[in-house]
Amino acid sequence: MAKNKKEIIAQIQQHKKKNIQVRLKERTEYFTNLLYYTLFDTDTEVEERLDELEELFAELVDMACWKHEKPCSSIWQSYMEMLPGILEKLHLDAEAFVNNDPAANSIEEVYLAYPGFYAIAIYRLSHELYRFGLPLVPRLMTEYAHRLSGTEISPGAQIGKSFFIDHATGTIIGETTIIKDNVKIYQGVTLGALSVKREFRNTKRHPTVEDNVIIYANATILGGNTVIGAGSIVGGNVWITSSVPENSVISSTRETKIKTVNS
Repeated sequence: MAKNKKEIIAQIQQHKKKNIQVRLKERTEYFTNLLYYTLFDTDTEVEERLDELEELFAELVDMACWKHEKPCSSIWQSYMEMLPGILEKLHLDAEAFVNNDPAANSIEEVYLAYPGFYAIAIYRLSHELYRFGLPLVPRLMTEYAHRLSGTEISPGAQIGKSFFIDHATGTIIGETTIIKDNVKIYQGVTLGALSVKREFRNTKRHPTVEDNVIIYANATILGGNTVIGAGSIVGGNVWITSSVPENSVISSTRETKIKTVNS
């Protein structure tokens, strides 16, 4: 016998989860866009937009902070004070793109056209909110950037100065990754975990990449104890699950055979 509409509605209501407001995702994306415009667009008036961002942030807090004993609303002032420093770091990142990519014709091109820079920008803006312990919003920000850029950077990762991701598509940087200064990464690189078991949630699961390392396309580096030593070069398609010393060159071995033609 077919169910009537009231029965269907009752069953849907029964199975709906509490505390899931899809509007939080939409408003976080709007917040992210407005923040990007405020910091980078020369035609956007900063003071007026900061006031709007503060109102938006209060709205996000109301939706995201279900545990009211956590003073999420007090974060905004501290976060706003950090914005000039975040912007300074992003300028260094943009300069790294210009200095390392011969296809980059100007700093303006990097800000407007490079998905890797956009992913780094949203990561840096979300990372400080993550450090404050704000629930969900930092992750929604970086997932929005992931959707637009093809680059997934967890807001929990720790990334140093002058970071460069060329082409960007398919790059994954896990939550407990540590990347130090002047690191260059190409498309398809994974900095991941050896295991995704739930009990490892609060441990360092992702690798450490020290200063001045270059990691070429589609390399996979896994494990919380894995350290890529400073000055190393990691070749394309390499699989690494243990540490390598400073100034190493790691490449996948390739055997070339010449075909013989039977007469």
